Amino acid sequence: MEGIRRLSAKGVGFALLLCLLIFFQATCAPQATFLNQKNANLPPRPRMGSYASSTVGTTFLGPNELGPHGYEYNWSEQNGIVYTCKGGHIDISHTRKAADWTAFLAARAFDRISRNKRSFTFKMREPSVYRIELTYPENWRELPQAEQERIAREIALALGPYLSYAANTWHEILTWFGYGNIAIYSEFPSAFSWEDTFSNLLGTHVAAEALRDTEHTYDKAVTLALDRELKNLGVQKASAARRASEKMRGLWFSGDWLFFVHTKSRNFDIGLDDGLVTPRLVPPIPECRGAEPQPYPVPNLDVLSEHGFSIKFEIEPKEWEKDKILSVIYPNAKEREKRLEPAVHFAPIMDYIRKAAAKKYPYNGDPQDPTPRTTFDFLEHVLPQTSTATPK
Repeated sequence: MEGIRRLSAKGVGFALLLCLLIFFQATCAPQATFLNQKNANLPPRPRMGSYASSTVGTTFLGPNELGPHGYEYNWSEQNGIVYTCKGGHIDISHTRKAADWTAFLAARAFDRISRNKRSFTFKMREPSVYRIELTYPENWRELPQAEQERIAREIALALGPYLSYAANTWHEILTWFGYGNIAIYSEFPSAFSWEDTFSNLLGTHVAAEALRDTEHTYDKAVTLALDRELKNLGVQKASAARRASEKMRGLWFSGDWLFFVHTKSRNFDIGLDDGLVTPRLVPPIPECRGAEPQPYPVPNLDVLSEHGFSIKFEIEPKEWEKDKILSVIYPNAKEREKRLEPAVHFAPIMDYIRKAAAKKYPYNGDPQDPTPRTTFDFLEHVLPQTSTATPK
């Protein structure tokens, strides 16, 4: 009997030790780190985007020329256009902007959920207002505080990329219909230009990595994550980026000056069909022989339903162009709503844009198939054979 008691005591002790280890691991496991209090209340600063065209006003960069990321103004940070073998041209300014908005919105979502708030709004540079309504699970207030915080972090890490990507896509939609931050200048020439959407999406992925980095500050984590992603995509020197752009002169763009560039090639793939965005590549340059485009998944909100949450996400446009856009999804003016839901209405808006683009740029091919294949098919017949020699 004494031996049985000893074994029983040892078993209980082992079980207690195991429970303590599990508890310690759960409570001490690496968690997402959000922006500090100052930056969490400070919307991301504006950054000037760039055409991916070899024209006056475009700065081309190599992988060692980007400098450290700065949520706040940082004179060492550099922005411009890089070229990657699997991601095509990337506007680093767009990528940084999308990353910072991802971090800002994740922090805001975490704050609101932690305080059991049911709604919040935000604005970017455009007048449009973004409205989010949260529905909590019925047992939310019964959960332990530590469990609520863990779930709130997971929800925030999903909402940040999702809202940032949707808002940046909305900016492209606005500019297609003629919107411009400068009243007398329409940004239509850059709307859905071949590098924009993938650059924005890349930023949400970079931020998602950075927010899970518990060893570095946010700025340092973004710097490291951006470097990793660009290397994975096969980033090239600045000279290769410029040559890739110049190769497409007359085909993807025309013009020589910043405000007089005519963009002929657009990429309307925002991930509606398969949940992936496929970047548009310049037909092979010597440094990228055999490279294939690397699709990236768009953010989703699957984790919300896993925890019993749901949201209603609406955009209330307030720009001059709002009636032109709303008329696409609400043809009957008497029944026209003042808001739209990206999850519902981006699809018909993009269908309208694709068809309009097919008439304006017929060489892009089938308006229902805006992938790089259509442009490649065209280019194979019009581009001269290029040398396979690697430039010095």
